[in-house]
Amino acid sequence: MIKNCSLTLIVALMVTSVTLTNAQSFIGSTVDNYAGVHSVLINPANAADSRMKLDINLFSASAFVGNDFISVDLSNLKNFSDGFDFNTDAEKNPMDQNNFFGNVDILGPSALFNLNQKNSIAITTRVRAFFNLHNIGGELYEVLNGDEDIDNFNISMNDLSGVVHAWAEIGLTYGRVVLEKDKHFLKAGATLKYLGGAGGLFGLSPLLTANYSADNESLTTTGSLNYGYTSGFDTEEITFSDVSGGFGADLGVVYEFRDIDNRHENPYKFRVGLSVTDIGAINYKATSNFRYDMNATIDANEFEEKDLDEVLDDNYNGTETLEAAKFGLPTAIQIFADYSITNRFFVSAQGAVSAKKVSDVPVSNIINSFSVTPRYEMRWISVYSPLSFRQYDSSLAWGFGLRAGPVTIGSGSILTNLISGSSRSADVYVGLKIPLYKKSE
Repeated sequence: MIKNCSLTLIVALMVTSVTLTNAQSFIGSTVDNYAGVHSVLINPANAADSRMKLDINLFSASAFVGNDFISVDLSNLKNFSDGFDFNTDAEKNPMDQNNFFGNVDILGPSALFNLNQKNSIAITTRVRAFFNLHNIGGELYEVLNGDEDIDNFNISMNDLSGVVHAWAEIGLTYGRVVLEKDKHFLKAGATLKYLGGAGGLFGLSPLLTANYSADNESLTTTGSLNYGYTSGFDTEEITFSDVSGGFGADLGVVYEFRDIDNRHENPYKFRVGLSVTDIGAINYKATSNFRYDMNATIDANEFEEKDLDEVLDDNYNGTETLEAAKFGLPTAIQIFADYSITNRFFVSAQGAVSAKKVSDVPVSNIINSFSVTPRYEMRWISVYSPLSFRQYDSSLAWGFGLRAGPVTIGSGSILTNLISGSSRSADVYVGLKIPLYKKSE
């Protein structure tokens, strides 16, 4: 989409990334009562009444990638020892409106401090990157990719949109117990963030049609295309040498119904939480904005020799302006419920819904998801196995995670990918921390 990173390259990177076991952040682990500072990421109210006296995260990373265009047999990774062949190692599912998405979330040095019985604070540092490409015709992508043996097609794409955005953030969280009466327990929290944007790019077309003739290998398009990129942004080499500032926030509440006769350190029978995460945006002053009239017929073979930017410049009428742009964070509504079967066995349900539309460009979006996670939990060890439904995925994702002392490792889809011959999403996360627990009463 930009001079040194075309849309074709972005999509190719996204699609081939599905062959990696790369993850929505830390799937299955954040509801754990001993998740510490990680639990603050989905709901800042979790900071209050934590089971931790002090929890120090040294390094954690989570990555997620998926699509509904191709599926890959990840159960036989040895088949890719000689490299990944897009045409032979993937099963394609081209539609008029395919979707590609992914994110990386790195939690740097962070800490949760339990000040007293009612008050807690947390300091977090993160580096994050999101990729969203929605409503692109799968067969059009094949043309853009220079594929051969493409049949005739005529497709119409509504609200074609794409966003790539990378940023860093420093967050300060405050959580407080606001009600503790009989069996009822309520806590609330907020996180304020300073954002440092490394940059991004975006594209949008309200309506784009594409007609391909296999006989003469011509592509006829109608509509318009608007895309832009921030000054100096390059997806192949993202740096924070020239950051743009912004502010963000998370807000949340957690209610617990407690068994007052239970003397265990997790005395609730069930708890529910509601939060709004990633409120805010980053303002970029110098954004190159291109607007193209896409009404033309061109030789599709040009995509084999040129990147998308060159094809657009050579064949379509367009204008370029320098404008300010506001890149929105992936605002989401998060909800969870956790039921205590025994003092050690729990089952939780989590839902995450994007508060933004895919047509809200340039705004990153999470993928709507719902998961149910049984877990066995103790101070120094937790074992959990989330079962998730993810937007754009045709099947359930089954994962496994383990927290053993200072180490956390897991995936929300590893078991599915080990047994399924058709994977459309994959994820993994790892973490290393220093947990200091409260003394048992």
